[in-house]
Amino acid sequence: MRPGPVAFIGLGSIGGPMADCVSRAGWQVRAFDADPNALSTFVAHHADAIACTSAAEAARGSPVVITMLPDGRVVRQAVLGPDGAASALRTGDLVIDMTSSSPDDSRSLGADLAARGIAFIDAPVSGGVRSARTGQLAVMAGGDPAELERARDLLGAIGTHVFHLGALGSGHAMKALNNYVSAAALLSTCEALVIGRGLGLDPGTMVDVMNAGTGRNSATVDKARQYILSGTFASGGALSMLARDVRFARALGDEANAQAALLARITTLLDDAEARLGGAADHTELFRYADQPRTKR
Repeated sequence: MRPGPVAFIGLGSIGGPMADCVSRAGWQVRAFDADPNALSTFVAHHADAIACTSAAEAARGSPVVITMLPDGRVVRQAVLGPDGAASALRTGDLVIDMTSSSPDDSRSLGADLAARGIAFIDAPVSGGVRSARTGQLAVMAGGDPAELERARDLLGAIGTHVFHLGALGSGHAMKALNNYVSAAALLSTCEALVIGRGLGLDPGTMVDVMNAGTGRNSATVDKARQYILSGTFASGGALSMLARDVRFARALGDEANAQAALLARITTLLDDAEARLGGAADHTELFRYADQPRTKR
């Protein structure tokens, strides 16, 4: 798909690098972000990018709009609110929400856009800031397969793997479940490092052992040495976002009438960690939470 410019709304820690990839792949990006610094930084690095003053201006003349925003509420406002993208779109244009949102939010927004003749797919991503910079994210899409095929080349500039999960909302359901598994790996890795250190084991060697054995997971490979043992706690992923996605997964478990005992426990732990550390904390700071003496829990 290269019929015209692409509107990209949301240039945060993940959205900015994603928009970079879209621009490098040859699409002109009409960009908008509520943060003027993020917007000016993006445009400064892409000669043909256009800085827009609203989502509506970004969407004007763009047959495809990508949203990468904090949550579904902000997406709805950016698309259907005053100066929202939908006001500038035409029948047959496409909105792709790559935010981590509730599946219910996706279905509701999709129905409202369909009433205007505008197509919609949910296509959240996984892989973190590093994969966003290199265009190697995993894209999880829900919605009409024909609309996904229409956007596949564009999404291919963002991710090396583009999966179709099913009906609208399926992409966001998969994102929530994926992040539940990721959260479980991160929490267990942090707890294992705290326990091992207390027994006199070297945490760096522990990470090497797990990466050479069956304990290998995304946290041991991409986070333990880089952000936890280094003490930087700067992976770029907010604890509040992880906790929110796991709450979405918990709701999906209830919908599926699944026992999901571990999911329930991890939801509670993340809620407690967020309350103690603050939602703005990096999710790798879960190590600090795991490192508290038992009596303080």
